Amino acid sequence: MLYPFKINDSLNPVTFAAVRKKNVVLENVPVSGYAAEGKALARQDGKVIFIEGGVMPGDIVDVRLSKNKKDWAEGKAIHIHSYSDKRITPFCQHFGVCGGCKWQMMPYSLQLEYKQQQVADHLQRIGRLQLPEMSPILGSAHTQHYRNKLEFTFSNKAYLTNEEIQANNGEIPVKPALGFHVPKLFDKVLDINTCYLMQEPVNLIRNTIRDYAISHDLSFYNIRSQEGWLRNLVVRLCTTGEIMVNLVIHHEDKANRVALLDHLLKTVPAITTVLYTLNPKKNDSIFDLEPKIYFGKGYAEEKLEDFVFKIGPKSFFQTNTYQGEVLYRVTRDFAGLTGNEVVYDLYCGTGSIGIFVSRKARKVVGIELIKEAIDDARENAAMNNVDNAEFFAGDVVDICNDEFFAHHGQPDVIITDPPRAGMHEKLVDKLLEIGAPKIVYVSCNPATQARDLALLDALYTVEKVQPVDMFPHTHHIENVVLLKKRS
Repeated sequence: MLYPFKINDSLNPVTFAAVRKKNVVLENVPVSGYAAEGKALARQDGKVIFIEGGVMPGDIVDVRLSKNKKDWAEGKAIHIHSYSDKRITPFCQHFGVCGGCKWQMMPYSLQLEYKQQQVADHLQRIGRLQLPEMSPILGSAHTQHYRNKLEFTFSNKAYLTNEEIQANNGEIPVKPALGFHVPKLFDKVLDINTCYLMQEPVNLIRNTIRDYAISHDLSFYNIRSQEGWLRNLVVRLCTTGEIMVNLVIHHEDKANRVALLDHLLKTVPAITTVLYTLNPKKNDSIFDLEPKIYFGKGYAEEKLEDFVFKIGPKSFFQTNTYQGEVLYRVTRDFAGLTGNEVVYDLYCGTGSIGIFVSRKARKVVGIELIKEAIDDARENAAMNNVDNAEFFAGDVVDICNDEFFAHHGQPDVIITDPPRAGMHEKLVDKLLEIGAPKIVYVSCNPATQARDLALLDALYTVEKVQPVDMFPHTHHIENVVLLKKRS
């Protein structure tokens, strides 16, 4: 396998392993832009080429193709002949191997340009919509240490780069790891030393647990054989200063669990809550499991403006609190509330958007499939003395009938914030049936948003478009669209 290259301080080109002769290799390909999902883009002899491998516009590369169609091809960069003059030195030692922060080699201002263009391309090419002038993307004031939650994985065999194997005379030493999964390799975990996605003491927490576990011969999980004790570590660090740690273990071992968690609390006294979760399943999901409180109140509190939100170990919350506040302000502004409107908040989760706009609405109705999230939403509303919001668990298509509207009122504004897959077509049909005067569509995937907007175009026009960058150094982008019903 050819591993993603790493850019060193001198920015010298790196040549990879020999390319198999049966594969097609395109030489001296000039990279010209970016396409969906952060893949670099090039054009050669009328063919569009999508390229993976940490390259950026302005690079000249050789590409080994994995797919080769008449009009397009996909491949991976295997050699860089020359670098873009805009390339900068990545700040993280794990760049090029870890799956996160893939755009570190680009100045942040250039990242924002490509993200803005990505939104425009999706809305125009997929949605084929008539668009107003798009507002300039809202960049993040924090380009490092901006996340409030990370999940790390234990593995009994750390993933090693070619350089590390060569430095060990070609032998592959077996050592445990606590870090991130290597992209496209479900059983490979990269041991992380320093991560720049969260502020301290998150690195201290992770390294303390790993070092203690190694020195006390505690077993790290083997995902292939489904054996081992330590499985996952989830850390949440809030802007309020509260720190919540959830250690996921395969089975109970009280003596070692207590000793490990006591050592962690002694080493990092800033931690406010520690939980542990027993997970004997074959997958890492904990949504059907019950975390147990070891220390503290069992949850953390986060703030958006002056609203306080309770976040449990299974709660969903925007993972960038700073930009989450920016995103919600855009949503509230687009809704144009005067105090007389009934607002329906679809995919409301723990109620954060609905509560955030509640002071300018007559009434907020939140709907979400997951019952536990609705329980959190009701508790969050009570914590913030919001008495004009009600939350309901279930499917919007089933809940929003004539009887429901008669009791709660027809929506003047609908806010929808679906997952990356976008809205189900039945929900789009339901929105067309409801016919609210305004829809504010918040999306973490402009491609599926564009698809849904094309369907809503039967009744609505796009009035405003505002991209918001929530995740610097990645290709991910949030986008808010205001739709108004045609007269």
